[in-house]
Amino acid sequence: METVTNKTLEKLKYDLVRSGLVPYETIEQAEELAQAQNINIGQVLINSGVITEDAIIKFLETKLHIPSVNLEDYTLDKNCLKYVSFSDARKYKIIPLFKIEDTLTVAMADPLDLFAIDKIVETAECSIEPVIATETSIIKKIDEYYKTDITVGEIFTSEEIEGFDWRNELHNEDLSDNHMQKIVRAILKQAIIEHVHEVSFQKADDGLGVNFKKNGEILSKGEIPNVLTASFVSKLKTLAELDPSVSEVPQLGKLCFKVDEIAVIASVSTFPTIMGERIFLKIYMPPKKLSDIIPSEKQMQIINNAINESGIILVCGAPLSGKTHVIYSLLLEMASRNNNKNIMTLESLAKYNLEGVNQCELNENVNFNMDKASRFIEFQSPDVIYLEGVKTKEIFDYFANLVYDDKIILMEFLANNMEELRNKMAFSDFETLKSLISCMIFIHSQDSIEVFDKKDLLKYLT
Repeated sequence: METVTNKTLEKLKYDLVRSGLVPYETIEQAEELAQAQNINIGQVLINSGVITEDAIIKFLETKLHIPSVNLEDYTLDKNCLKYVSFSDARKYKIIPLFKIEDTLTVAMADPLDLFAIDKIVETAECSIEPVIATETSIIKKIDEYYKTDITVGEIFTSEEIEGFDWRNELHNEDLSDNHMQKIVRAILKQAIIEHVHEVSFQKADDGLGVNFKKNGEILSKGEIPNVLTASFVSKLKTLAELDPSVSEVPQLGKLCFKVDEIAVIASVSTFPTIMGERIFLKIYMPPKKLSDIIPSEKQMQIINNAINESGIILVCGAPLSGKTHVIYSLLLEMASRNNNKNIMTLESLAKYNLEGVNQCELNENVNFNMDKASRFIEFQSPDVIYLEGVKTKEIFDYFANLVYDDKIILMEFLANNMEELRNKMAFSDFETLKSLISCMIFIHSQDSIEVFDKKDLLKYLT
């Protein structure tokens, strides 16, 4: 995975010291933490409370003589969105504001990133005038303008849904450099239309097989011919910010892509096999408001009680039931209500940027794994922690015990049905967990979700 940096702050980090805004020792510590978490040094300084985003913006404005803009109530010219792709906007933390004659004004969190400016100049075919804005506000505007939280049925017509086949794009006589990108978009569009969240690519008889996984069944959706396989894989890896020249070792990346009006984020995992490299995509749809997922007032009251007291909030369901989707909605709900709480996550990949949540991506490349994160996260003084996929009992017990320090822990638990949940919870390893659960959300299906409070859950499990 590509290292995340902010070239502006890297260049001016010691000016922060000379200006008396940040101690020298803190800069050194922030650099180490930034490398471990694969985030930029500015995010580390802000997350740790050393300096605010507004203070950094004022410092950069004075130092670089580049004006800053407050995007909070700013209305963008939507016609300018075509000059910066969704993928580039997310990658470079940049968003177009307006265009006057041959000059496009863009808001940037990293105005000295000349590579980003050159890329946008090349795409937009006009000159660029950068202004400075906070990374948080730019991400918020990207989410607001590039994505829309609506259903597939509203975004695609019935004719498109019924007759769409990604292979029509494959067989299109398109000789442009973007043909492979259009094929990627077409495959993702078909997956969204068919409500598929897992797509895999692996060696087939005459090329690269395209497979959808739905309801536990692998469905073949055709092949990319041998003559196009190398170009397709290279484009897919490049879009996911992976190294296209590497196939001998696993890689993990994130694909930010716009399919018509839906902004899609997918994790992209590559893995070498004796038959050739296998590529696996897991698609994540934008999180919804919690009240849209759980319309019952009684169930919402149980959740409201749980997010206001220490304990474990457990989200259960079968694979691909939408556990992560519900947890992201929970995190957004908690962040909107508790601005004074430090909400943190430990994830393999952050699926969507959540405003008011300190999301942390684990990075095996620098040995920043769940074990190391669990030993250091307490120094960040979190009030709420979301853990993605705890695999060992030691780490599980450690985080469960943080409840005694008045913390809220969000966890996922795999169970295909309530009977399987009861059988799993019967093991002695889960006695501590059961005693600390303040709320459990069980996802039976997209339209059927149950919420249990502590009293009802213990009654059910015993």
